[in-house]
Amino acid sequence: MRPSSPPPARLTVLVACFVSALCALLATVGADADWLAALGREIAHSWSIPGGVPFAAVSSAGWHNVPVLGELLFHALQAGLGTRGLVLAQLVAVVACLWFTTADMRRARIADAPAALVLILTAFAAAPALLVVRSQLFSLALFPLLLLLLRAEARSPSRRVWLLVPLVALWSNLHGGVLLGVVVAGFYLVFSRSRKDPLVVAGVLAGMGLALFATPAFVETAAYYRGVIGSRAAAHGEGMWQPLSLHAPFDVLFLVVAVPLVLLALYSGSKTWERLVIAVLAVSAVRSSRNEVWLVLFIAVPAARALAGSRSWRAVVPPAAASAVTGLLVLVTIVGLTRAPVSTGAAPKLLETAARSAGGTPILADGVDAEQLALAGKRILIGNPLDAFPAGEQQLYLDWLAGRPAGDAEATRVRVVLVTKGSAAQHRLAARRDFRELARDKRAVLYVRRNRHASGTHA
Repeated sequence: MRPSSPPPARLTVLVACFVSALCALLATVGADADWLAALGREIAHSWSIPGGVPFAAVSSAGWHNVPVLGELLFHALQAGLGTRGLVLAQLVAVVACLWFTTADMRRARIADAPAALVLILTAFAAAPALLVVRSQLFSLALFPLLLLLLRAEARSPSRRVWLLVPLVALWSNLHGGVLLGVVVAGFYLVFSRSRKDPLVVAGVLAGMGLALFATPAFVETAAYYRGVIGSRAAAHGEGMWQPLSLHAPFDVLFLVVAVPLVLLALYSGSKTWERLVIAVLAVSAVRSSRNEVWLVLFIAVPAARALAGSRSWRAVVPPAAASAVTGLLVLVTIVGLTRAPVSTGAAPKLLETAARSAGGTPILADGVDAEQLALAGKRILIGNPLDAFPAGEQQLYLDWLAGRPAGDAEATRVRVVLVTKGSAAQHRLAARRDFRELARDKRAVLYVRRNRHASGTHA
């Protein structure tokens, strides 16, 4: 007998390796990351959860800290491996995201070639979420896991649906994206499961509701989520809550990919609960571009199912070629992890200069710079988590970031300002006579007050 030929390599595996290699090679640490490590350090050192944000001068008394587990994990990664630790965690989250999504496609019996095509399109549409390390990396792994569980239950209802409860409990301690997960699960339970298993649905819904409060804040968890959703940035679409824009290249790329995928998903014979979720996620993505990733992850499976149709896909990669490509991509991934991650904020030397110039007084800084200063143990005026502060303080800081005249008062409270080069805040500060430029690097500019006896007071 002739020996059987080795099975063809899966294109989805090659795509996953390619996306993972890009993540390892290009990932950067953005805003909404280092503040978790800074708070995690405070918690680990004091063995207690501080009331408010200890590294900020502006009062945040009364803020309830919920994602403590996420903060401790970020601290452990930073303390053990530095910025590379966060990039490694991002890579793990991306691999988990791709693995769960691919597994969902296989369970739906989707051919490998259309699954791979949709997977690579999904990765391009969600590029900012995959390549920039933020606190949402936890949700990047858990949201596809939730979808895998829900679709498995939709195909064959079982007691596994109760796994939603511990999943929500874990997720709630890591990232606020759990609210979106609960909404998606709720649509499935109410519109797909309630008629057949009303008691199970009621029990799981109640269990998920209780699991949301299984955090150190307990009943005050609701106040935390109200603060996040009702923050000034979220209400006015500023900062990380900016709406989808045709002037943003990644948003345009998202539209080019997501629109046809949505149409395919709707054409695939999606169930009522899936169509409702698609509508909710589409509105959410338009209102805030940070939510684009959840829409493309949700529509990936039904879009691939529609693309596969009843046709026979015969795209095959020879095993030898696949092994060579996979090996190369693994090598690229290893090289990417050994490199020094590219910083999007000020260099360490400029951060130290800012700290020396401040002389212990609070520093006003934007985005990543404020978080880097906090992580280095320096005192900032205000920064992330911005929803921890009173609404008026949030608005004043946002006005300053946007370079609006209403934000000028923010700089009068400090004697040192560190700002991103070329930003609206930097242009406005450069035109002021009460500040002078002290130093700069490729990404940031440091300003100090001309009157060295300025009080550096804060509210």
